[in-house]
Amino acid sequence: MLVRKWFGRIAGAVAAIGLVGAAPLPGPVAQVAAPQRAHPGLWKVQDKDTTVYLFGTIHALPDDVAWRTPAFDKAFASADQLMIEVGNIDDQQAVAGALMKAGMAEGLPPVVERVPEANRAALKAAIDESGYPPAMFDRMKSWMAGLVLLTVELKRIGLSADKGAERRLVADWKARGKAVEGFETAEQQFGFLDSLSPDAQTKFLIAAADKPGEAKAQFAAMLKAWEMGDVAGIARTFDDETMMSAELRDTLMKRRNARWAEWLAARMQKPGTVFVAVGAGHLAGADSVLAMLAAKGLKPVRVQ
Repeated sequence: MLVRKWFGRIAGAVAAIGLVGAAPLPGPVAQVAAPQRAHPGLWKVQDKDTTVYLFGTIHALPDDVAWRTPAFDKAFASADQLMIEVGNIDDQQAVAGALMKAGMAEGLPPVVERVPEANRAALKAAIDESGYPPAMFDRMKSWMAGLVLLTVELKRIGLSADKGAERRLVADWKARGKAVEGFETAEQQFGFLDSLSPDAQTKFLIAAADKPGEAKAQFAAMLKAWEMGDVAGIARTFDDETMMSAELRDTLMKRRNARWAEWLAARMQKPGTVFVAVGAGHLAGADSVLAMLAAKGLKPVRVQ
């Protein structure tokens, strides 16, 4: 069953969601082996008075990833505007409030009963291992239950949103006394998941619970592609995952990329230097922000 292969890459799709680490988590977990020094992809679009840098991030990383390079630091230092997916990503109270508002509901069927019989044992085991009371999952919409299980698994294999690129960039930017801007709000990001059909939400939940032990190797492959700046490898990660659901690809990737490309094309009409940091999957493949900008006559040039 293909969905069994989906879990390890689903963080790629939900890494399309910058709030992948939003849910509070139980205790300490094991670490993934630290990768070598990374040089992830960085591009720029430039005209006579405007420069936009586009940097592909991983939203949840091991503790010891060294990913900043001289080329990155030079570009980041030159910017007078920072755009990420959600501008207030470090406001945990606001993010948690948005998650609870969008993801909880009364009168739902027990979460285990929302998946086919063949998947119930795996879901129950994942819930038992999560550290959360099983009854709490019954009040979660299926997408939220899947997101919580995914976030737990990220921590279990040593990946942390606190160590993700965005959190570090936000801290540096605010230390300069500057405001961080976002393409979307937390409410909008959770709303994308909430808008998924019941069938897509069920597949999401199954994927988050099924064979989580495979996640470590699959994440290692995704991280390796990112740290090497292997855009084709990143694209394959997302293509393999999102082929499972055209709806998920359209909701989390294609339509959002189109909106961001429109914003960036309009921003090129004003002077200044903008640094854009979004999930690496948004900058890879035929439906990427880069491809959409090129289709508008704006030619991204790779600088790293």
